[in-house]
Amino acid sequence: MEHLDRLAAQLTALPPSCGPVRLVAVDGHAGSGKSTFAARLAAALGDAPVLHLDDVATHEELFAWTGRLREQVTGPLSRGESARYAPYDWSLRRFGPARLLDPAPVVLIEGVGAGREALRPDLAWLLWMDLDARQSWARGRRRDGSAQSGFWDGWTAAETRHFAADPSRPYADTLVQEGQEGQEGYKWRRGPSATARPTLLVTARDHLPPPSGTA
Repeated sequence: MEHLDRLAAQLTALPPSCGPVRLVAVDGHAGSGKSTFAARLAAALGDAPVLHLDDVATHEELFAWTGRLREQVTGPLSRGESARYAPYDWSLRRFGPARLLDPAPVVLIEGVGAGREALRPDLAWLLWMDLDARQSWARGRRRDGSAQSGFWDGWTAAETRHFAADPSRPYADTLVQEGQEGQEGYKWRRGPSATARPTLLVTARDHLPPPSGTA
């Protein structure tokens, strides 16, 4: 865990970006491994809170959730207050009981669109899971099975439209890749963002523990 711990320490050393919080986004295509990576990073951060955008989006608003996120999460955090949001139940198609998300030194937000333009002013750092759309979607479809094929058809079209209008990867500070089949861990490198801060210089030689699954 030494490399992941080092990454966690470097993120914690960044200036706060949303009130007292360092808001760190993990973005990438659906199926690219965001949830697994965010969970491992959260553990290295001492169980840092993780907001999953699947809890904010809905069937009707796959990407039109910015206002709700700002009202329920980033707005309160920017004031040093606890966020209170109602996670969406994708089976019941309704919002569930409210959850609290307390301010912490680092809060992770993971999901497709976490690095969107409207959120970037609140971010301390943006990590992009660097697996292309075709491979990511194929992996996600295998994970979810044929019963979800109709949903995936609609999702991939919506995701394509979203990233065409509001891309995240060009603004990523760090690009994260899983090891190839038969290889362990992740490797990462500086992202394409022209404003990437020099305080977190990571290279392709840095490796994290092997992933336990896919997201």
